[in-house]
Amino acid sequence: MDKRLSDIVAGVPVIIKSFEKDDIFLKLMEMGCVPGEIIKIDHVAPLGDPISIIVAGYHLSLRINEAEMIWVEEI
Repeated sequence: MDKRLSDIVAGVPVIIKSFEKDDIFLKLMEMGCVPGEIIKIDHVAPLGDPISIIVAGYHLSLRINEAEMIWVEEI
């Protein structure tokens, strides 16, 4: 079942399924976040924004509104 990345608990590996908007897709694609890529939320800031994810072996920081536009599936 697909969920938004913002609804995933830290430490759970997920696969990127799709993006809600094309503008976020282009930005994230340049950083290695493409459909089919396995990612994991590494850390969530104390107030919930931003979040740090691990993608392709490096850390990437995303705002929570960006994470809400990413659809993922738990592995």
